Amino acid sequence: MYQFSYAEVSSESSATARDREREALDRTVDALQRAQAAGPKSREAVEAIYLTRSLWSVLVEDLANAENTLPEELRAALISIGLWIMREAEAIRLGRSDDFSAMIEITAMIRDGLGE
Repeated sequence: MYQFSYAEVSSESSATARDREREALDRTVDALQRAQAAGPKSREAVEAIYLTRSLWSVLVEDLANAENTLPEELRAALISIGLWIMREAEAIRLGRSDDFSAMIEITAMIRDGLGE
């Protein structure tokens, strides 16, 4: 659904790529907000966790790609954030947490940063 390789993204203009990433992050934030409202055992939570883990898996993979032209320090920071978000999603899935708010806030900050 949101899988796109670095090669596909790099062939587009950087503005188009940022728009696609921003849209994917926006959908993830929306899904996480619905999950927060419905609760951690809801269908919305299952869908949000799946979407979040899928998106961040793709983003982390692309960030780790040697062809990615972002500065290495920024790539490393974004990879760390992505791995943290995936751990948080897994904690909710396993019933160790029931709070989506940090994932929502961080994902929204990343999304909003793409507009800069």
